Amino acid sequence: MDKRQAIGSWLSGPRQAAEDMGADFGYRGEQLGLPQEGPGSIAPVGRRFGAIAVDWALCMVIAYGLFAQGDRQAMANWALGVFFVLTVLTVGTVGFTPGKRLLGLRVVAEDGGRLSFGRVVVRSVLLCLAIPALVWDRDTRGLHDRLARAIQVRL
Repeated sequence: MDKRQAIGSWLSGPRQAAEDMGADFGYRGEQLGLPQEGPGSIAPVGRRFGAIAVDWALCMVIAYGLFAQGDRQAMANWALGVFFVLTVLTVGTVGFTPGKRLLGLRVVAEDGGRLSFGRVVVRSVLLCLAIPALVWDRDTRGLHDRLARAIQVRL
């Protein structure tokens, strides 16, 4: 077999090459025991980005109104702190942030229950660092969710 076929082309990527060779990756969330579609299935990436944009905008408004006093640099710094507190309080109590609720998402533990306070704090710290949230697995779960043993699902 040609080695180029085994690693895929730059157009198709390695996943497509593996599928062409017979690998079955299944659907997102299958390994976690989640349904393929509908409530309880893995949250789509677009909705998750939308939810974080809504949450970040809300935090910027709160930071500007309460802490920044017109200073844009201070507003960005305060917004990160507000975002951390918002995430810990809302995900830790009801399982979603305002943005996640607006877009029909929820954060649950891998067993389907609520996250413990410690796991919510770990997830929130890593989310504030941004890089762990951008490293995904095959189920499109970010590193922050994997380390906190959390899953973002549809409502």
